[in-house]
Amino acid sequence: MEHYERHCLPPKRHLNCLIPPPTGYKFKKPVLLVGPVVPEPPTDHLEEKWAKWLDKFEANSVIYCSFGSETFLTDDQINELALGLELTGLPFFMVLNFPANVDVSAVLKRTLPRGFLERVEGKGIIHTGWVQQQQILAHKSVGYYLCHAGFSSVIEAIVNDCQLVMLPQKGDQSLNSKLVHGDLKAGVEVNRSDEDGFFGREDIKSAVETLVDKEPGKSIRANQKKWKEFLLNKDIQNNFIKTLVEEMEAIAGISSI
Repeated sequence: MEHYERHCLPPKRHLNCLIPPPTGYKFKKPVLLVGPVVPEPPTDHLEEKWAKWLDKFEANSVIYCSFGSETFLTDDQINELALGLELTGLPFFMVLNFPANVDVSAVLKRTLPRGFLERVEGKGIIHTGWVQQQQILAHKSVGYYLCHAGFSSVIEAIVNDCQLVMLPQKGDQSLNSKLVHGDLKAGVEVNRSDEDGFFGREDIKSAVETLVDKEPGKSIRANQKKWKEFLLNKDIQNNFIKTLVEEMEAIAGISSI
């Protein structure tokens, strides 16, 4: 543990300390910090049809929902997620992805609640496939990001002032979500069953409402703003690289020229 602490500052100070202490300690190897790396702002404009649709809504009112290109939700998850978004009463842009050999139209017809598309017409979009995620998150009307808590998605949400509603699916996503929700208090994790991980429509609605309400939403937004300032601080970002180089040189036993 002491070895780990020498090489990795506490999570409250650095968002990228996501390696559990035993990793470095067990193998007696230093844990080197390499980030977090903040993506450069996109240079191309958001596709016109999406820009026009988002322009219809008030600032920070739209929920953008996406779980990345490698996560495929089950029928039940799609059904509950759709109903949960509808229950929030907010406009939403939901992106779903499916394996290459799947008949997407058939799946949506089977999984979406009866009458759902008619009820949300004009204020809800169901899209399958790739979208310009950074540009969507940067749009003034998008205020919430319901996602799988992939590390890149968390960073993109924070730097674009999108409040995080996290529904982790696999890999390091649960750890990322616990860090942001529990330690940094800069987002909300959707409640799930301890027995089988099930989440329902009311869990989606409740998580979003937590951010909409004055409290604790106000304090969560303040915390997220603090971490946005941290992530966009050029001096801090440059220092990550400088420190990494110095530590690698120290390990190799060489000096900077």
